[in-house]
Amino acid sequence: MALQIKVPAVGESITEVTIGNWLKKDGEAVQADEIIAELESDKATFELRAESAGVLKIVKQQGETVPIGEVICEIDANGQAGTAPAPKKEEAAAAASKPAATPAPAPSAPKATGGVKEMKVPAVGESITEVTISTWLKKDGDFVQTDDIIAEVESDKATFELPAEATGILRIVAKGGETLPIGGLICRIEIAEGAAAPAKQESAAAAPAQASGDKTYAAGHPSPAAGKILDEKGIPAGQVAGTGVGGRVTKEDAQKAQAQAPASKPAESKPAAAPAVPAVAGARTERREKMTSLRKTIAKRLVSVKNETAMLTTFNEVDMKPIMELRSKYKDQFKEKYGVGLGFMSFFTKAVCVALKEFPAVNASIDKEEVIFHDYCDVSIAVSTPRGLVVPVIRNAEALSFNQIESEVIRLATRGRDGKLSIEEMTGGTFSITNGGVFGSMLSTPILNPPQSAILGMHNIVERAVVKNGEIVVRPIMYLALSYDHRIVDGRESVSFLVRVKELLEDPGRLILGV
Repeated sequence: MALQIKVPAVGESITEVTIGNWLKKDGEAVQADEIIAELESDKATFELRAESAGVLKIVKQQGETVPIGEVICEIDANGQAGTAPAPKKEEAAAAASKPAATPAPAPSAPKATGGVKEMKVPAVGESITEVTISTWLKKDGDFVQTDDIIAEVESDKATFELPAEATGILRIVAKGGETLPIGGLICRIEIAEGAAAPAKQESAAAAPAQASGDKTYAAGHPSPAAGKILDEKGIPAGQVAGTGVGGRVTKEDAQKAQAQAPASKPAESKPAAAPAVPAVAGARTERREKMTSLRKTIAKRLVSVKNETAMLTTFNEVDMKPIMELRSKYKDQFKEKYGVGLGFMSFFTKAVCVALKEFPAVNASIDKEEVIFHDYCDVSIAVSTPRGLVVPVIRNAEALSFNQIESEVIRLATRGRDGKLSIEEMTGGTFSITNGGVFGSMLSTPILNPPQSAILGMHNIVERAVVKNGEIVVRPIMYLALSYDHRIVDGRESVSFLVRVKELLEDPGRLILGV
Protein backbone atom coordinates (compact mmCIF):
# COMPACT_ATOMS: atom_id res chain seq x y z
CA MET A 1 0.00 0.00 0.00
CA ALA A 2 1.32 3.41 -0.95
CA LEU A 3 2.15 5.94 1.78
CA GLN A 4 0.31 9.25 1.33
CA ILE A 5 2.39 12.39 1.90
CA LYS A 6 0.28 15.35 3.01
CA VAL A 7 1.09 19.05 3.26
CA PRO A 8 2.39 19.56 6.80
CA ALA A 9 1.29 22.36 9.14
CA VAL A 10 3.93 25.09 8.75
CA GLY A 11 2.52 27.87 10.91
CA GLU A 12 -0.63 28.78 12.77
CA SER A 13 -1.60 31.49 10.28
CA ILE A 14 -0.75 29.55 7.09
CA THR A 15 -3.65 27.66 5.46
CA GLU A 16 -2.19 26.72 2.07
CA VAL A 17 1.08 26.34 0.20
CA THR A 18 2.17 26.42 -3.42
CA ILE A 19 4.36 23.73 -4.98
CA GLY A 20 7.40 25.70 -6.00
CA ASN A 21 9.41 22.89 -7.56
CA TRP A 22 9.54 19.08 -7.69
CA LEU A 23 13.13 17.94 -7.10
CA LYS A 24 12.24 14.32 -7.94
CA LYS A 25 10.32 13.06 -10.99
CA ASP A 26 7.18 10.99 -11.06
CA GLY A 27 8.12 7.30 -10.91
CA GLU A 28 11.60 7.99 -9.52
CA ALA A 29 12.98 6.03 -6.58
CA VAL A 30 13.49 8.07 -3.40
CA GLN A 31 15.11 7.41 -0.05
CA ALA A 32 13.62 8.11 3.37
CA ASP A 33 14.17 11.72 4.52
CA GLU A 34 15.29 12.76 1.02
CA ILE A 35 14.17 16.21 -0.14
CA ILE A 36 11.63 15.71 -2.91
CA ALA A 37 10.02 19.14 -3.37
CA GLU A 38 10.09 22.81 -2.39
CA LEU A 39 6.89 24.38 -1.06
CA GLU A 40 6.13 28.07 -0.77
CA SER A 41 3.88 29.88 1.68
CA ASP A 42 3.20 33.59 1.94
CA LYS A 43 5.99 33.81 4.53
CA ALA A 44 8.75 31.37 3.56
CA THR A 45 9.98 28.59 1.31
CA PHE A 46 10.57 25.19 2.88
CA GLU A 47 11.48 21.66 1.79
CA LEU A 48 9.28 18.54 1.67
CA ARG A 49 10.98 15.29 2.67
CA ALA A 50 10.14 11.71 1.77
CA GLU A 51 8.69 9.92 4.79
CA SER A 52 9.86 6.50 3.57
CA ALA A 53 11.84 4.83 0.78
CA GLY A 54 10.04 3.78 -2.37
CA VAL A 55 8.78 4.99 -5.74
CA LEU A 56 7.36 8.51 -5.96
CA LYS A 57 3.93 9.13 -7.44
CA ILE A 58 3.19 12.86 -7.84
CA VAL A 59 -0.42 13.88 -7.14
CA LYS A 60 -0.19 17.69 -7.22
CA GLN A 61 1.78 19.39 -9.99
CA GLN A 62 4.28 22.23 -9.81
CA GLY A 63 2.58 25.62 -9.38
CA GLU A 64 -0.57 24.20 -7.79
CA THR A 65 -1.83 25.65 -4.51
CA VAL A 66 -2.62 22.95 -1.96
CA PRO A 67 -4.41 23.34 1.43
CA ILE A 68 -2.69 22.19 4.63
CA GLY A 69 -3.34 18.46 5.20
CA GLU A 70 -4.15 17.58 1.58
CA VAL A 71 -2.31 14.73 -0.19
CA ILE A 72 0.54 16.06 -2.31
CA CYS A 73 2.16 12.77 -3.41
CA GLU A 74 2.38 9.04 -2.64
CA ILE A 75 5.35 6.75 -2.05
CA ASP A 76 4.98 3.07 -2.97
CA ALA A 77 7.36 1.06 -0.82
CA ASN A 78 6.87 -2.04 -3.02
CA GLY A 79 7.03 -0.27 -6.34
CA GLN A 80 9.92 -0.40 -8.80
CA ALA A 81 11.44 2.55 -10.54
CA GLY A 82 12.06 2.41 -14.26
CA THR A 83 14.98 0.04 -15.00
CA ALA A 84 17.79 0.69 -17.42
CA PRO A 85 18.02 -1.48 -20.62
CA ALA A 86 20.15 -4.61 -20.43
CA PRO A 87 23.72 -4.17 -21.75
CA LYS A 88 24.70 -5.71 -25.07
CA LYS A 89 26.75 -8.92 -25.15
CA GLU A 90 29.87 -7.12 -26.37
CA GLU A 91 29.58 -4.53 -23.57
CA ALA A 92 29.00 -7.24 -20.99
CA ALA A 93 32.02 -9.19 -22.19
CA ALA A 94 34.19 -6.08 -22.16
CA ALA A 95 33.04 -5.23 -18.70
CA ALA A 96 33.72 -8.77 -17.50
CA SER A 97 37.24 -8.69 -18.94
CA LYS A 98 38.12 -5.55 -16.94
CA PRO A 99 39.65 -6.10 -13.53
CA ALA A 100 37.36 -5.21 -10.66
CA ALA A 101 38.14 -1.85 -9.09
CA THR A 102 39.52 -2.06 -5.61
CA PRO A 103 36.91 -0.54 -3.29
CA ALA A 104 38.15 2.45 -1.34
CA PRO A 105 38.20 2.02 2.41
CA ALA A 106 34.97 3.27 3.91
CA PRO A 107 35.42 6.49 5.86
CA SER A 108 34.55 6.46 9.50
CA ALA A 109 30.99 7.78 9.69
CA PRO A 110 29.51 9.40 12.77
CA LYS A 111 27.61 6.94 14.94
CA ALA A 112 24.02 7.96 15.66
CA THR A 113 22.87 7.73 19.27
CA GLY A 114 19.16 8.09 18.53
CA GLY A 115 18.84 11.38 20.39
CA VAL A 116 17.57 14.58 18.79
CA LYS A 117 18.33 18.11 20.04
CA GLU A 118 15.77 20.74 19.08
CA MET A 119 17.26 24.24 18.78
CA LYS A 120 14.85 27.11 19.37
CA VAL A 121 15.14 30.88 19.05
CA PRO A 122 16.74 32.09 22.29
CA ALA A 123 15.58 35.15 24.22
CA VAL A 124 17.85 37.93 22.93
CA GLY A 125 16.40 41.02 24.60
CA GLU A 126 13.41 42.12 26.63
CA SER A 127 11.83 44.11 23.79
CA ILE A 128 12.57 41.64 20.97
CA THR A 129 9.73 39.26 20.03
CA GLU A 130 10.98 37.80 16.75
CA VAL A 131 14.11 37.25 14.68
CA THR A 132 14.91 36.51 11.04
CA ILE A 133 17.22 33.75 9.80
CA SER A 134 19.77 35.80 7.89
CA THR A 135 22.23 33.16 6.63
CA TRP A 136 22.76 29.44 7.15
CA LEU A 137 26.51 28.80 7.47
CA LYS A 138 25.96 25.02 7.46
CA LYS A 139 23.87 22.99 5.04
CA ASP A 140 21.07 20.59 5.82
CA GLY A 141 22.60 17.18 6.52
CA ASP A 142 26.03 18.56 7.49
CA PHE A 143 27.83 17.08 10.47
CA VAL A 144 28.34 19.79 13.10
CA GLN A 145 30.23 19.94 16.37
CA THR A 146 29.01 21.53 19.59
CA ASP A 147 29.54 25.33 19.51
CA ASP A 148 30.09 25.38 15.72
CA ILE A 149 28.51 28.56 14.31
CA ILE A 150 25.72 27.24 12.10
CA ALA A 151 23.72 30.38 11.27
CA GLU A 152 23.45 34.15 11.55
CA VAL A 153 20.21 35.51 13.02
CA GLU A 154 18.94 39.09 12.71
CA SER A 155 16.76 41.07 15.07
CA ASP A 156 15.65 44.66 14.62
CA LYS A 157 18.68 45.74 16.66
CA ALA A 158 21.59 43.41 15.86
CA THR A 159 22.88 40.36 14.05
CA PHE A 160 24.18 37.55 16.22
CA GLU A 161 25.62 34.07 15.66
CA LEU A 162 23.85 30.82 16.46
CA PRO A 163 26.14 28.06 17.82
CA ALA A 164 25.26 24.36 17.62
CA GLU A 165 23.99 23.01 20.93
CA ALA A 166 25.03 19.41 20.22
CA THR A 167 27.25 17.26 17.97
CA GLY A 168 25.51 15.44 15.13
CA ILE A 169 23.68 15.79 11.83
CA LEU A 170 21.99 19.16 11.17
CA ARG A 171 18.36 19.13 10.03
CA ILE A 172 17.23 22.64 9.06
CA VAL A 173 13.63 23.57 9.85
CA ALA A 174 13.53 27.36 9.31
CA LYS A 175 14.87 28.53 5.95
CA GLY A 176 16.95 31.60 5.23
CA GLY A 177 14.83 34.76 5.30
CA GLU A 178 12.15 33.20 7.50
CA THR A 179 10.96 35.17 10.54
CA LEU A 180 10.44 33.24 13.77
CA PRO A 181 9.06 34.22 17.21
CA ILE A 182 11.19 33.80 20.32
CA GLY A 183 11.05 30.09 21.19
CA GLY A 184 10.28 29.05 17.60
CA LEU A 185 11.97 25.91 16.26
CA ILE A 186 15.04 26.72 14.12
CA CYS A 187 16.57 23.30 13.50
CA ARG A 188 17.16 19.83 14.88
CA ILE A 189 20.44 18.07 15.48
CA GLU A 190 20.44 14.26 15.29
CA ILE A 191 22.97 13.56 18.02
CA ALA A 192 25.90 11.43 16.84
CA GLU A 193 29.38 10.47 17.96
CA GLY A 194 32.58 10.42 15.94
CA ALA A 195 34.05 12.54 13.16
CA ALA A 196 32.16 13.52 10.03
CA ALA A 197 32.78 11.46 6.91
CA PRO A 198 35.06 13.29 4.47
CA ALA A 199 33.47 14.83 1.42
CA LYS A 200 36.15 13.54 -0.97
CA GLN A 201 34.17 10.40 -1.78
CA GLU A 202 31.18 12.43 -2.94
CA SER A 203 33.29 14.75 -5.08
CA ALA A 204 35.09 11.78 -6.63
CA ALA A 205 31.80 10.11 -7.47
CA ALA A 206 30.46 13.32 -8.99
CA ALA A 207 33.56 13.88 -11.14
CA PRO A 208 32.73 11.34 -13.93
CA ALA A 209 29.26 12.81 -14.39
CA GLN A 210 30.73 16.32 -14.68
CA ALA A 211 33.43 15.17 -17.06
CA SER A 212 30.91 13.48 -19.34
CA GLY A 213 28.91 16.67 -19.54
CA ASP A 214 25.74 15.11 -18.05
CA LYS A 215 23.40 17.45 -16.21
CA THR A 216 20.92 16.67 -13.46
CA TYR A 217 17.27 17.61 -13.42
CA ALA A 218 18.13 20.64 -11.29
CA ALA A 219 20.57 22.16 -13.81
CA GLY A 220 19.38 25.58 -14.91
CA HIS A 221 16.29 25.49 -12.69
CA PRO A 222 15.99 28.36 -10.24
CA SER A 223 14.90 27.90 -6.65
CA PRO A 224 11.57 29.60 -5.82
CA ALA A 225 13.33 32.58 -4.25
CA ALA A 226 15.71 32.83 -7.23
CA GLY A 227 12.80 32.56 -9.65
CA LYS A 228 11.05 35.55 -8.09
CA ILE A 229 14.19 37.68 -8.31
CA LEU A 230 14.79 36.72 -11.96
CA ASP A 231 11.15 37.50 -12.82
CA GLU A 232 11.49 40.95 -11.24
CA LYS A 233 14.67 41.59 -13.22
CA GLY A 234 13.15 40.19 -16.43
CA ILE A 235 16.00 37.71 -16.88
CA PRO A 236 15.29 34.22 -18.29
CA ALA A 237 16.54 31.41 -16.04
CA GLY A 238 18.44 29.90 -18.97
CA GLN A 239 20.79 32.91 -19.04
CA VAL A 240 22.00 32.32 -15.48
CA ALA A 241 24.69 29.79 -14.59
CA GLY A 242 23.70 27.88 -11.47
CA THR A 243 26.22 27.27 -8.70
CA GLY A 244 23.90 25.19 -6.52
CA VAL A 245 23.67 21.42 -6.24
CA GLY A 246 23.42 19.86 -9.71
CA GLY A 247 23.68 23.25 -11.40
CA ARG A 248 20.65 24.70 -9.62
CA VAL A 249 20.24 28.50 -9.80
CA THR A 250 20.40 29.80 -6.22
CA LYS A 251 19.12 33.06 -4.73
CA GLU A 252 22.69 34.45 -4.73
CA ASP A 253 23.05 33.57 -8.46
CA ALA A 254 19.84 35.46 -9.21
CA GLN A 255 20.91 38.53 -7.21
CA LYS A 256 24.22 38.71 -9.10
CA ALA A 257 22.65 38.10 -12.54
CA GLN A 258 22.53 40.90 -15.07
CA ALA A 259 20.33 41.00 -18.14
CA GLN A 260 22.26 40.12 -21.32
CA ALA A 261 22.21 42.50 -24.23
CA PRO A 262 20.31 41.00 -27.17
CA ALA A 263 22.53 39.59 -29.92
CA SER A 264 22.85 41.76 -33.01
CA LYS A 265 20.76 40.58 -35.95
CA PRO A 266 21.45 41.18 -39.66
CA ALA A 267 19.70 44.18 -41.08
CA GLU A 268 16.39 43.39 -42.73
CA SER A 269 14.69 45.46 -45.37
CA LYS A 270 11.58 46.97 -43.87
CA PRO A 271 9.19 49.55 -45.15
CA ALA A 272 9.89 53.08 -44.06
CA ALA A 273 8.29 53.78 -40.71
CA ALA A 274 6.92 57.01 -39.34
CA PRO A 275 9.48 59.25 -37.64
CA ALA A 276 10.21 57.98 -34.13
CA VAL A 277 9.69 60.10 -31.05
CA PRO A 278 13.08 61.49 -29.97
CA ALA A 279 14.61 59.40 -27.18
CA VAL A 280 14.90 61.01 -23.78
CA ALA A 281 18.51 61.71 -22.87
CA GLY A 282 19.94 59.80 -19.93
CA ALA A 283 19.43 56.32 -18.59
CA ARG A 284 16.00 55.34 -17.23
CA THR A 285 16.87 52.10 -15.50
CA GLU A 286 15.25 50.92 -12.30
CA ARG A 287 16.09 48.30 -9.74
CA ARG A 288 14.25 46.72 -6.86
CA GLU A 289 15.75 45.45 -3.63
CA LYS A 290 13.92 43.58 -0.90
CA MET A 291 13.87 45.44 2.40
CA THR A 292 16.10 43.90 5.02
CA SER A 293 14.61 42.69 8.28
CA LEU A 294 16.37 45.54 10.08
CA ARG A 295 14.95 48.16 7.71
CA LYS A 296 11.41 46.74 7.94
CA THR A 297 11.55 46.73 11.72
CA ILE A 298 12.90 50.29 11.83
CA ALA A 299 10.02 51.36 9.57
CA LYS A 300 7.44 49.72 11.84
CA ARG A 301 8.92 51.28 14.97
CA LEU A 302 9.07 54.77 13.47
CA VAL A 303 5.44 54.60 12.36
CA SER A 304 4.37 53.30 15.78
CA VAL A 305 6.23 56.19 17.48
CA LYS A 306 4.42 58.68 15.29
CA ASN A 307 1.04 57.10 16.00
CA GLU A 308 1.43 56.25 19.69
CA THR A 309 3.22 59.28 21.17
CA ALA A 310 2.42 62.98 21.49
CA MET A 311 5.76 64.08 20.05
CA LEU A 312 6.79 67.73 19.96
CA THR A 313 10.13 69.45 19.26
CA THR A 314 11.64 72.55 20.83
CA PHE A 315 14.73 74.37 19.52
CA ASN A 316 17.58 76.51 20.78
CA GLU A 317 21.03 77.61 19.64
CA VAL A 318 24.43 77.23 21.27
CA ASP A 319 27.54 79.37 20.91
CA MET A 320 30.23 76.72 20.47
CA LYS A 321 33.20 79.10 20.76
CA PRO A 322 33.99 78.36 24.45
CA ILE A 323 34.10 74.58 23.85
CA MET A 324 36.11 74.97 20.65
CA GLU A 325 38.66 77.18 22.40
CA LEU A 326 38.95 74.72 25.29
CA ARG A 327 39.43 71.79 22.88
CA SER A 328 42.00 73.70 20.87
CA LYS A 329 43.98 74.52 24.01
CA TYR A 330 44.05 71.06 25.60
CA LYS A 331 43.39 68.51 22.82
CA ASP A 332 47.06 67.53 22.37
CA GLN A 333 47.66 67.05 26.08
CA PHE A 334 44.36 65.20 26.41
CA LYS A 335 45.21 62.73 23.64
CA GLU A 336 48.75 62.24 24.91
CA LYS A 337 47.48 61.36 28.38
CA TYR A 338 44.38 59.29 27.56
CA GLY A 339 45.03 58.02 24.03
CA VAL A 340 41.72 59.37 22.64
CA GLY A 341 40.75 62.66 21.04
CA LEU A 342 38.65 65.26 22.86
CA GLY A 343 35.44 65.45 20.83
CA PHE A 344 32.14 67.29 21.18
CA MET A 345 30.23 64.18 22.23
CA SER A 346 31.76 64.06 25.71
CA PHE A 347 30.72 67.68 26.38
CA PHE A 348 27.16 67.06 25.20
CA THR A 349 26.86 63.80 27.14
CA LYS A 350 28.05 65.41 30.38
CA ALA A 351 25.74 68.40 29.88
CA VAL A 352 22.77 66.13 29.19
CA CYS A 353 23.44 64.04 32.32
CA VAL A 354 23.49 67.15 34.52
CA ALA A 355 20.23 68.41 33.00
CA LEU A 356 18.54 64.99 33.28
CA LYS A 357 19.19 64.99 37.03
CA GLU A 358 17.45 68.36 37.31
CA PHE A 359 14.51 67.40 35.06
CA PRO A 360 13.80 63.70 35.76
CA ALA A 361 10.69 63.55 33.55
CA VAL A 362 12.92 63.93 30.48
CA ASN A 363 14.76 60.80 31.66
CA ALA A 364 11.56 58.82 32.27
CA SER A 365 9.47 56.35 30.25
CA ILE A 366 5.89 55.08 30.17
CA ASP A 367 5.02 51.47 31.00
CA LYS A 368 1.28 50.96 30.44
CA GLU A 369 -0.31 53.23 33.09
CA GLU A 370 2.88 53.93 35.05
CA VAL A 371 5.77 56.35 34.59
CA ILE A 372 9.21 54.94 35.32
CA PHE A 373 11.75 57.49 36.61
CA HIS A 374 15.43 56.51 36.31
CA ASP A 375 18.05 57.70 38.80
CA TYR A 376 20.81 56.86 36.33
CA CYS A 377 21.63 58.10 32.81
CA ASP A 378 22.04 55.43 30.15
CA VAL A 379 22.66 57.61 27.11
CA SER A 380 21.99 56.09 23.68
CA ILE A 381 24.07 57.44 20.79
CA ALA A 382 22.88 57.05 17.20
CA VAL A 383 25.46 55.42 14.90
CA SER A 384 25.04 55.11 11.13
CA THR A 385 26.17 51.71 9.77
CA PRO A 386 26.03 50.03 6.33
CA ARG A 387 23.02 48.04 7.59
CA GLY A 388 21.13 51.01 8.96
CA LEU A 389 20.90 53.15 12.09
CA VAL A 390 21.81 51.49 15.39
CA VAL A 391 21.67 53.03 18.86
CA PRO A 392 24.22 51.58 21.33
CA VAL A 393 24.10 52.71 24.96
CA ILE A 394 26.70 54.37 27.22
CA ARG A 395 25.86 52.92 30.64
CA ASN A 396 25.87 55.20 33.72
CA ALA A 397 27.19 58.11 31.67
CA GLU A 398 26.72 60.44 34.64
CA ALA A 399 29.56 58.65 36.47
CA LEU A 400 32.05 58.68 33.57
CA SER A 401 34.83 61.19 32.95
CA PHE A 402 35.44 62.96 29.65
CA ASN A 403 38.06 60.45 28.51
CA GLN A 404 35.89 57.48 29.53
CA ILE A 405 32.98 58.82 27.51
CA GLU A 406 35.18 59.42 24.45
CA SER A 407 36.63 55.89 24.70
CA GLU A 408 33.17 54.36 24.99
CA VAL A 409 31.86 56.35 22.03
CA ILE A 410 34.74 55.13 19.85
CA ARG A 411 34.31 51.53 21.00
CA LEU A 412 30.57 51.41 20.38
CA ALA A 413 30.75 53.23 17.03
CA THR A 414 33.46 50.85 15.78
CA ARG A 415 31.53 47.76 16.87
CA GLY A 416 28.40 49.14 15.26
CA ARG A 417 30.05 49.73 11.89
CA ASP A 418 31.62 46.24 12.05
CA GLY A 419 28.23 44.69 12.83
CA LYS A 420 29.47 43.27 16.16
CA LEU A 421 27.18 45.05 18.63
CA SER A 422 25.40 42.71 21.03
CA ILE A 423 21.78 42.99 22.07
CA GLU A 424 22.84 44.03 25.58
CA GLU A 425 24.81 46.95 24.15
CA MET A 426 21.71 48.35 22.43
CA THR A 427 18.95 47.93 25.01
CA GLY A 428 17.98 49.84 28.11
CA GLY A 429 18.83 53.45 27.18
CA THR A 430 16.97 56.23 28.99
CA PHE A 431 17.82 59.19 26.69
CA SER A 432 19.24 59.51 23.16
CA ILE A 433 21.62 61.85 21.34
CA THR A 434 21.82 61.97 17.55
CA ASN A 435 24.26 64.06 15.54
CA GLY A 436 22.97 64.91 12.09
CA GLY A 437 25.58 67.65 11.85
CA VAL A 438 28.24 65.17 10.72
CA PHE A 439 26.24 64.83 7.48
CA GLY A 440 25.69 68.60 7.13
CA SER A 441 22.22 68.90 8.66
CA MET A 442 21.39 72.44 9.76
CA LEU A 443 18.12 71.66 11.53
CA SER A 444 15.90 68.62 12.07
CA THR A 445 13.17 67.17 14.30
CA PRO A 446 14.62 63.87 15.55
CA ILE A 447 12.13 61.08 16.23
CA LEU A 448 11.85 59.42 19.62
CA ASN A 449 13.56 56.12 20.44
CA PRO A 450 10.84 54.22 22.36
CA PRO A 451 10.25 53.75 25.23
CA GLN A 452 12.39 56.83 25.93
CA SER A 453 10.61 60.15 26.35
CA ALA A 454 13.16 62.49 24.73
CA ILE A 455 16.02 62.74 22.21
CA LEU A 456 18.52 65.57 21.61
CA GLY A 457 19.50 66.43 18.04
CA MET A 458 22.88 68.03 17.28
CA HIS A 459 23.52 69.83 13.98
CA ASN A 460 26.32 71.37 11.99
CA ILE A 461 28.31 74.35 13.29
CA VAL A 462 28.04 77.45 11.12
CA GLU A 463 29.53 80.90 11.66
CA ARG A 464 26.69 83.37 12.08
CA ALA A 465 26.30 87.00 13.03
CA VAL A 466 24.95 87.28 16.57
CA VAL A 467 24.62 90.08 19.11
CA LYS A 468 26.92 89.86 22.17
CA ASN A 469 26.95 92.69 24.73
CA GLY A 470 25.25 95.04 22.31
CA GLU A 471 27.70 94.32 19.46
CA ILE A 472 27.33 92.23 16.31
CA VAL A 473 29.96 89.51 16.28
CA VAL A 474 30.57 86.34 14.29
CA ARG A 475 30.36 83.15 16.33
CA PRO A 476 30.25 79.39 15.56
CA ILE A 477 26.59 78.51 16.23
CA MET A 478 24.91 75.10 16.48
CA TYR A 479 21.16 74.61 16.51
CA LEU A 480 19.88 72.08 19.07
CA ALA A 481 16.54 70.26 18.83
CA LEU A 482 14.85 68.38 21.66
CA SER A 483 12.01 66.07 20.65
CA TYR A 484 9.93 64.86 23.60
CA ASP A 485 6.80 62.91 24.48
CA HIS A 486 4.27 65.49 25.64
CA ARG A 487 2.36 62.79 27.56
CA ILE A 488 4.92 62.89 30.39
CA VAL A 489 7.12 65.91 29.59
CA ASP A 490 5.51 69.32 29.87
CA GLY A 491 6.51 72.27 27.73
CA ARG A 492 8.09 74.06 30.71
CA GLU A 493 10.29 71.05 31.49
CA SER A 494 11.37 70.52 27.90
CA VAL A 495 12.30 74.15 27.31
CA SER A 496 14.03 74.46 30.69
CA PHE A 497 15.98 71.26 30.03
CA LEU A 498 17.26 72.56 26.68
CA VAL A 499 18.15 75.95 28.16
CA ARG A 500 20.12 74.21 30.91
CA VAL A 501 22.06 72.20 28.32
CA LYS A 502 22.77 75.43 26.41
CA GLU A 503 24.10 77.15 29.57
CA LEU A 504 26.42 74.26 30.40
CA LEU A 505 27.82 74.07 26.87
CA GLU A 506 28.43 77.81 26.62
CA ASP A 507 30.28 77.76 29.96
CA PRO A 508 32.11 74.37 29.98
CA GLY A 509 33.88 75.26 33.23
CA ARG A 510 30.59 74.57 34.99
CA LEU A 511 30.67 71.00 33.63
CA ILE A 512 34.16 70.44 34.97
CA LEU A 513 33.35 71.95 38.37
CA GLY A 514 29.88 70.37 38.58
CA VAL A 515 28.02 73.65 39.19
